[in-house]
Amino acid sequence: MNTMMGLINLEHEHHFFHELTYFRNGASVPFAGRYRLIDFALSNMVNSNIEEVAIFTRSKYRSLMDHLGTGENWELDRRNGGLFILPPDWNDPSDISKGDLQFFHNNRDYFNRGKSSYVLISGSLFLANMDYKDAFAYHLERDADVTLVTTRIDHEQPEHEICFRVDSDDMGWVKNMTNDRSNPMLFTGVYIINKDMLLKIVDQCIAHHRDTFFTHGIKENLSQLKVQTYEYKGYSAFINTIESYYRHNMNLLNEENYKALFYKKPFVRTKVGSSPPATYRNKANVTRSLLANGCVIDGEVEGSILFRGVNIKEGAKIKDSIIMQRCTIEPGVYLENVILDKDVHVKANQRLIGSKDKPYVVAKRIEM
Repeated sequence: MNTMMGLINLEHEHHFFHELTYFRNGASVPFAGRYRLIDFALSNMVNSNIEEVAIFTRSKYRSLMDHLGTGENWELDRRNGGLFILPPDWNDPSDISKGDLQFFHNNRDYFNRGKSSYVLISGSLFLANMDYKDAFAYHLERDADVTLVTTRIDHEQPEHEICFRVDSDDMGWVKNMTNDRSNPMLFTGVYIINKDMLLKIVDQCIAHHRDTFFTHGIKENLSQLKVQTYEYKGYSAFINTIESYYRHNMNLLNEENYKALFYKKPFVRTKVGSSPPATYRNKANVTRSLLANGCVIDGEVEGSILFRGVNIKEGAKIKDSIIMQRCTIEPGVYLENVILDKDVHVKANQRLIGSKDKPYVVAKRIEM
């Protein structure tokens, strides 16, 4: 039976989110009231019957390890296979690899020991609730070396600027990948590759002193590889800037968008919490908002997303903002277009106002 193993490669996901990535990598950034960005890629893999998943991560991964734990919330705490977090560990004095090829080279045992003949590779900045089984079946049917998961955009947004655009023929074979912004077909960063082909490309890239597996190994060798496309047509989001992070969170206040992402089986998984339900006191006034467990609301909340354990005191007003875990907002505070990271304490009678294209961001554990 043909099966896939999974790889979430975080090596090229730079710290796009400024204050939100002072103490964590981008994959660990909280999203939608109770999730992290990595939950989507990881859930998609597990929900597609992938039983072994590795994560390549170079820096700021303590928060990631705390969130993922043993992988039990994704049913990856298993005797065979399971979850592998692979930080850098370069012990080979003869190693000449660079960039993400270092991860592939130094963790070759992960691929060699895996029973699967195919690898599904993803980042964490493309969000969708997607079953990869159909894409895998298509990969096998087309007898491709590589299958790129693509999606078509209707409206150009700033976060799309760094995405590769895919040119293919009538049969779906990829002919070119460019940055041509007139092309609406975007590469999602998700692709399936034959494992033997992957290891062969790694060796070729290292031998030629290259440093990026996908760009130098696949994109620059399209004429020598059989590269196919598989278009994903469901709800999705690219998140690689503070502005896109804020906008796509706010988009989930639209019921249709929220259901498209979270009501679709199989569901997106995350670390399970044990907080009590949100508490709405007599003075609470909450409209068009998303509140997680453990919140205590005495004030006014409008068009906002509150994570677990947020405390909004009487007389405070939160509008069009994202408030992360365990923040406390004192009486008389007014917040609009603001993002507060975890454990922020805003003292009484302060006003913080950002804009929708440049929200006001406060790093975690700040008292102000």
